[in-house]
Amino acid sequence: MKISLKRTPEQVELIKAMASKNRSVAYEAQVALAEFIGPVIAEVINNAPVLSNLFTPLQFNSEDNPSIPLDLYYDVTDEDYVNVYSNTVAGGLPQNQVVPTVSELKISTYSLDTAVSFDRRYAAKSRMDVVSKTFSRMAQEILLKQERTSANLLMGALANASTNGKDHVFRATTDGSFLLDDFNNLITRAKRINTAWNKGTPEGGRRGITDLMVSPEAVKSLREMSYNPVNTKTGPGAGNDIAAPDGLRDSVYNAGGGLPDFYGISIMEINELGVGQKFNTIFDTIADSTSYAKADGTGGAVFGATDEILIGLDRGRDSLVKAVAVDEENGSEFQLTADDQYSIRQNKIGWFGGIEEGRMVLDNRALAGVVCKGL
Repeated sequence: MKISLKRTPEQVELIKAMASKNRSVAYEAQVALAEFIGPVIAEVINNAPVLSNLFTPLQFNSEDNPSIPLDLYYDVTDEDYVNVYSNTVAGGLPQNQVVPTVSELKISTYSLDTAVSFDRRYAAKSRMDVVSKTFSRMAQEILLKQERTSANLLMGALANASTNGKDHVFRATTDGSFLLDDFNNLITRAKRINTAWNKGTPEGGRRGITDLMVSPEAVKSLREMSYNPVNTKTGPGAGNDIAAPDGLRDSVYNAGGGLPDFYGISIMEINELGVGQKFNTIFDTIADSTSYAKADGTGGAVFGATDEILIGLDRGRDSLVKAVAVDEENGSEFQLTADDQYSIRQNKIGWFGGIEEGRMVLDNRALAGVVCKGL
């Protein structure tokens, strides 16, 4: 992900103007570039293939106090029917807020800020690469903060989730593997969780996992199905050396290093997942002493040092929501301002900016997970 400024005569002139000895001219050039590049940074952030962009944006005026009428999202008022998770500060621990479903749910927002500067001589020399990388760095800093905040919220909503007497998270059948049996159990568990409001069959009959967020090691385990046995059954007529069907093995083998989908479910390979990785550590911390059993209810154990979490998500639900403030003048989500703190003697040019947002998991039934050991 990067932002590039083309070397056109107009942009070269604008960059050079920021190095002018006339403070008014220099500051006006900084402001003009900020007005131009602010919406670009917002667009880059919103289109990055990252965890934070799984949330559906809900824009509101920067001077407004955003809220969601929960009675428009849900049909009943049963106790514990609606579980809403949110965090009040960036990176904070998510909390389950108990509110009646017929009221307005206020969204707690927070600011994610960034500030950068560079030596004035780069502007005087029209170093477009330095200016471009400066704004790329601003976008990256915001993305890093959004990723951590989103991970905290998702892991908190998933770790102790339970619906219809079913825990949303269960253990894989066999240690050291993620097999077809685990994939099948995940699909079944999601369908049992995602019932209609009367606990019957939902409209359309298809509510369940649409995306699976996994570590590179989990994708490796899926690729192994092209040459390793997949059977997990025992007893008469069953063997442990039964391979997957030829068509499935061919599709996995021909996918090469990547695996875009499996069983019709999109595979999202995330480096922050896996043993010892930061998202996995967040889940471990939040799960604490919670015990996770296998899909058949046996083999319960707490989340350990060699365990990793695989996260299934139903993107067909209006569950993951981010409220984000937009500027009244240009409609941009990212507010970029020329930094006027530097004097001529400091010989620096800088900007500061940020996003005001609030994230929520309106319905944790959109989340399910598998705990795998020793992948």
